[in-house]
Amino acid sequence: MVLTKRLFIIIMINVTEKAKSRIIELRTEDSMSEDHNIRVSVKGGGCSGLMYDLGFDDKVQDSDEIFEDRGVKILVDKKSMLYLLGTTLDFSDGLNGKGFQFINPNASRTCGCGESFSI
Repeated sequence: MVLTKRLFIIIMINVTEKAKSRIIELRTEDSMSEDHNIRVSVKGGGCSGLMYDLGFDDKVQDSDEIFEDRGVKILVDKKSMLYLLGTTLDFSDGLNGKGFQFINPNASRTCGCGESFSI
């Protein structure tokens, strides 16, 4: 009997090209350096129970995990990690609204505006 192990690599948060471009634009517009990383967290609130929080941060906390995709460094606190595993960060500038969007495979329900979710 031969046993084989399969290695699965899961990226914590995937970043689309559109999101990466918008992140670079925002950094430039606000005269921020590349030391300003993206911080993503999950907080209680919204009509579905949990909300995403997204912003720039140049400080890394002891409780942070650091991930990188497409050259974008992402800081995530340990409490938020389980909610965000496998999530894609996208940016839309279409007719349905403009802004960053989270495509989260862990969410069992999202609100109509996409700002909150539940697991």
